[in-house]
Amino acid sequence: MKKKILISVPSYNEEENIFPLYKALEKIISPLSKNYDFEILFINDGSSDQTVETVLKLMEAQSNVSMIDLSRNYGKEIAMAAGFDYFNHDALITMDADLQHPASVITDMINLWEQGYEDVYAKRNERKGEPWIKKKASATFYKILGTLSDSPVLPDAGDYRLLDRKVVAALQQVREGQRYTKGLYSWVGFKKAAIEFDAEERLHGETKWSFRALLNLAVEGITSYTTAPLKISMFFGFLVSFVAFIYMIYVLIKTLIYGADTSGFPSIVIIMLFLGGCQLISIGILGEYLARIFNETKGRPLYFIEKTYSNKKQKNDTVD
Repeated sequence: MKKKILISVPSYNEEENIFPLYKALEKIISPLSKNYDFEILFINDGSSDQTVETVLKLMEAQSNVSMIDLSRNYGKEIAMAAGFDYFNHDALITMDADLQHPASVITDMINLWEQGYEDVYAKRNERKGEPWIKKKASATFYKILGTLSDSPVLPDAGDYRLLDRKVVAALQQVREGQRYTKGLYSWVGFKKAAIEFDAEERLHGETKWSFRALLNLAVEGITSYTTAPLKISMFFGFLVSFVAFIYMIYVLIKTLIYGADTSGFPSIVIIMLFLGGCQLISIGILGEYLARIFNETKGRPLYFIEKTYSNKKQKNDTVD
């Protein structure tokens, strides 16, 4: 009996890339169809272009294509969660729609999976077309996150990976709304193996990851994956208090020996501004975690589905 593999593709304004991506995938999966049944699932994340219509045209010609049309733009992390929930196969491959993830890697992923690995992730060697500062910022972020986190963090390992049904079942149980899936892959564990590849440039369209979006993702990753900022804030508070106490003893002794000194007003202002800034930073860190608690306690569904399209069935659906 053939094993079933789902290829999950979150898509946001990717109408120009749908057919080229399918063509690249078909070239790889066609020789593998003797042993595997592939389903390609496009997850439309509230696109404002013709992504839905383009996928529907593809579905008219290809029987192995399905689509989930989310009710609005929830972001890539939630779109991937929709793919996890849809999953009812033996393995899942998640990849981007912009063709930066080479389809040729899929064959090696499946081979490693058949050898017993349950999370086969693609590790980027080179990022073609990305500015130097973006690469440096990414490397710095993963280094910081790896230092702060108790769980291992895999640098240059994105969302392009093959997951065994056991891993997907574990991820299906994680229902947190503010997600950092790259951290969840490490948190759930299971046997992992890496495949190296060179990321290509986008075939069509512009990247959805602006500086602001990447900054938000970094904050999301740190606050989702570790409580280290709270601990750092606490230890820094102790350090500042200790330094202030030592300075207070110094001023007291100096006053007793040399008498009162009215000078030092600029120093007092600088110290007040410094301590005020430290307090605001600490309050901001605490507020970020409180905001996460506030959002999670609402218990809202992760997403809503406008419609699920399949060559076998069509239905309106809602998933939480």
